[in-house]
Amino acid sequence: MTKELYQYDFPEDLKTMDIRQLELLACGIRDFLIDKVSKTGGHLASNLGVVELTIALHKVFESPRDKIIWDVGHQSYVHKILTGRSKDFDRLRQMGGISGFPKTKESEHDVYETGHSSTSVSAAAGLAAARDLRGEDYEVVAVIGDGSMTGGMAFEALNNLGTLKSKVIVVLNDNGMSISRNIGGLSQHLSKLRTSDSYLKAKKAIKKTIRRIPRIGEDVSAGLGHMKDRVKYALLSGGVIFEELGFTYLGPVDGHNLSELLDVMEVARHVSGPVMIHVITQKGKGYRTAEKNPNKFHGIGPFDPETGIVKEKSSLTYSKVFGETMAALGEEHSDLVAVSAAMCDATGLRAFADKYPDRFYDVGIAEAHGVTFAAGLARAGIKPVAAIYSSFLQRGYDQLIEDVCLQNLPVVFAIDRAGIVGADGETHHGIFDLSYLRTMPNMTVLTPASGGQLVSLLRYALKLNSPAAIRYPRGGCTLDEAEAEKEFDGKNQRLADGRHLDIWAVGPMKDTAVKVRNLLAERNIDAGVVCVMQVKPLELSCLKQDLPMVTLEDNLLAGGFGEGISACTGACVLRFGWPDQFIEHGSCEELYRKYGLDAETITERICEYLERKA
Repeated sequence: MTKELYQYDFPEDLKTMDIRQLELLACGIRDFLIDKVSKTGGHLASNLGVVELTIALHKVFESPRDKIIWDVGHQSYVHKILTGRSKDFDRLRQMGGISGFPKTKESEHDVYETGHSSTSVSAAAGLAAARDLRGEDYEVVAVIGDGSMTGGMAFEALNNLGTLKSKVIVVLNDNGMSISRNIGGLSQHLSKLRTSDSYLKAKKAIKKTIRRIPRIGEDVSAGLGHMKDRVKYALLSGGVIFEELGFTYLGPVDGHNLSELLDVMEVARHVSGPVMIHVITQKGKGYRTAEKNPNKFHGIGPFDPETGIVKEKSSLTYSKVFGETMAALGEEHSDLVAVSAAMCDATGLRAFADKYPDRFYDVGIAEAHGVTFAAGLARAGIKPVAAIYSSFLQRGYDQLIEDVCLQNLPVVFAIDRAGIVGADGETHHGIFDLSYLRTMPNMTVLTPASGGQLVSLLRYALKLNSPAAIRYPRGGCTLDEAEAEKEFDGKNQRLADGRHLDIWAVGPMKDTAVKVRNLLAERNIDAGVVCVMQVKPLELSCLKQDLPMVTLEDNLLAGGFGEGISACTGACVLRFGWPDQFIEHGSCEELYRKYGLDAETITERICEYLERKA
């Protein structure tokens, strides 16, 4: 590369680059990604794996006229670089900076916003149908990973596309297997042969001629069709499922060979109907540390690029406490099983999975299936604990109601990353779970304020003969052994009495409530504090009817705990939580300050409230 990335006019400059220049560009982009993500944190391994793929897409297609949709979207960093945003990477995932996911407000090249898995093909099908209705002419490309193909929605969309026959190019980014050059070369040769104009015209002409033969024409044609199917199954077994769904299958292709990528994409442009390009990539490509440990570098905080060591000091987290507790409980309960939706390590279940491999189930990126799978286990008398991120559990909403709560089955949901999560932003904040779980009959909702409480509440939930959800945040926690061993009695905990008001804090908001109590004391206002460990059923043994009430929760105000308290007691409650909008990315501290959920702002608002009330 002769220039810095920000000095290029991307994507236009790609059109004039030759293969050698593109290969040098790929090296430059990898160096750039490692440098920038080591400072800001982010999704590194997945982006290193799609450098050549993204270059090829923008070389062949005309974004934004042609529409490129990134499934999940965390692998769109290279796309952002190649659409003129390299200068913004110093503020990647920072408040006010660019997002780590596609955002339509950021660029016209981000044609669809993604953040959860398995959605790209459905969105692409909709865009293509709209294009066809209007008689417009542009390509629609959906890039989806092999992990996202475990989500049922992806196959629903593939099935629908095969029926619609709309032209959509689906790029399957497969980083879960190695590529065989011999098989890959043969498959590419057959793919080009099968999609060439001369081959397609010849095939139609031969079939038409044979069918005209009197008496035997149809039978001969059908027999040739059966023969064709046998050959296809013998030589192209990897693509048969896509062919049967109505796609033209191309691949597998080496996802780090620019010449092969450019060739196959040019072929795909000239095929009518839906096309599947199967691309083999290596996650973490070009950074040896990430290649050896792609899971660690999937989503990582700031790190030393020389050693790969994360700069933040490791601390005890809720996820770790949950995982260690599950491993210990496995000894006590032989019928205890754990369910994960492709998040074994992230949710802390690795220790359980290693210790009890026959009692650990990873259902893939298929949360809806995971919820009903757990319901089936519970119906058969097993004790399932399903560990799923808060924002991902939304994908199993109907199953929570119909398959778990309606049958009153004792499934325990360990809801990780509840509340805001920081830099991943709107699609990953878990600020809706209290609102929707509170509406579900038979559901018990528990909210620990510490690692010790998490241990206690998990033991309690396993004793219930009904559905239970334990929601806890991302990040560090404390673990007091005495607190962990204390048996939860189903009642919320009063931490302090007060003469002027009561603050009821849901789970980890307890720490903020204590700070507010101390700040109010400096103004001669005596506040009581209640730690809310059980949100549903509402537990009001600590209620003091004669005191003004304040509620704090890391959830939407709409439908949240404070709204439930107000409706139940009829009292006027001063409620603190997230407003009725999607919350952008930024550090948790910055977001708390911006939306008035920091201790200082809460204190000021309480003082104003008490003055008005007086």
